[in-house]
Amino acid sequence: MAAKKKAKKAGAGAVSAGVAARNNEYLQRLVTDADLRDDLRTAVESSRRAYNRANGKGPAKAFDDKKVQKDLKEAASSFQSAASSLRDGPKKRKRRGIGSLLGIAIIGGIVAVAVSEDLRKKVLDTLFGAEEEFEYSSTTTPSSTATEPVAS
Repeated sequence: MAAKKKAKKAGAGAVSAGVAARNNEYLQRLVTDADLRDDLRTAVESSRRAYNRANGKGPAKAFDDKKVQKDLKEAASSFQSAASSLRDGPKKRKRRGIGSLLGIAIIGGIVAVAVSEDLRKKVLDTLFGAEEEFEYSSTTTPSSTATEPVAS
């Protein structure tokens, strides 16, 4: 009987822990943000390398080691980057929908008009009206002296 109560109590604790984890905004951000995970992974790996390299040395010798210094700087910058991304909140994605589609359509239309003469004529006819056919007929008659050769 006591075992059932313990199991029930442990199950209830696991459920409440799951609910708390689901509602925690930092854990949600950790799950969804790949850059944050990469920063934390890099920071932990750099810290581990620095600790393994400095292990067994005295503090003075450990901090004189250039590789330890490099690993500690890398860990610090990664922790700093992770902290700032947690503080700033999730990055909003830029929506590229109607605006870029409209821009592509306009550029495509301009190229099509520039390349196709038939399309260019249709656009000009639509904008400015149909082009009138024009035949030139002269109202003056040519002079007869200009057409006859001069005898010499």
